[in-house]
Amino acid sequence: QVQLVESGGGLVQAGDSLRLSCAASGSTFSSSAMGWFRQAPGKEREFVAAITGSGARTYYATSVKGRFTISRDNAKNTVYLQMNSLKPDDTAIYHCAARPGALLLTNIGTYPYWGQGTLVTVSS
Repeated sequence: QVQLVESGGGLVQAGDSLRLSCAASGSTFSSSAMGWFRQAPGKEREFVAAITGSGARTYYATSVKGRFTISRDNAKNTVYLQMNSLKPDDTAIYHCAARPGALLLTNIGTYPYWGQGTLVTVSS
């Protein structure tokens, strides 16, 4: 079992930056791909970014590419999402997710482990 706990959300203004963290329990963290997803009010949950277990490869949604950076520290069992140049459209609950293996996948159903999420609100 893997337990995930997100932190770092908050209320910011457009153009600001924010860094989210996701702390994972369990011994399989370094062999798991990690993803960040978000769900805006009234919308479906969508893929944001993913990273392989080693951190060597990353993948981003088009809407955040160039503004967001996913990274991980396997010694701390933590994955991060650095969000720059935030926009009101980035307002959502951000969830981290884990899946065994090396594939970087965007499909929600391929991630068996999820955190409860952290709320990010970007005001204009």
